[in-house]
Amino acid sequence: MRLVKTLPILLGLGAALGSVSAWALPNDSQQPIHIQADDAQLDDKQGIATYKGDVIITQGSMKITGNTVTLTRTPAGEIDVVTSVGNLAYFEQKQNAADPGPIKGYGVTIQYHAPQNRIVLTDRAKVISSDGNSTEGEKIVYDTVKQVATAGRANGTKVTAPRPRIDMVIQPKKKAQ
Repeated sequence: MRLVKTLPILLGLGAALGSVSAWALPNDSQQPIHIQADDAQLDDKQGIATYKGDVIITQGSMKITGNTVTLTRTPAGEIDVVTSVGNLAYFEQKQNAADPGPIKGYGVTIQYHAPQNRIVLTDRAKVISSDGNSTEGEKIVYDTVKQVATAGRANGTKVTAPRPRIDMVIQPKKKAQ
């Protein structure tokens, strides 16, 4: 299960800058996946694993938390969809070893659709980069191949905190002394 393969891209959403390969520590995908939860249910035949109760998933510098996290696999055993639901679900990962801290993503629901190379944060969606840039909206969608982010309304999806507009904060670059 190579959960980290494309999920780190979510974290670069706040600034939407940089190259895809620079958005995660290079050895994260080779690290073991650790899962902590109050309850776990695995249906090997259907390829679905559901973890409930203060779920914490870590792999290298990557961390996902939620009240419920569901992992579905393709018949070949590859990750299909990872869904984290919480109040709020959370995702973090360091872009590179020199960063002062990880990039953080929040939402009532965070979904990673591996076949479509798409990450979706819905309802109170927010991404904060390590340099303080942030993006907030009802829904944030990121295409990991095209490197295109879309933020805006969660049309057709019930949200707990409607936001008619997105909100971005871009910090000024620090000048060299």
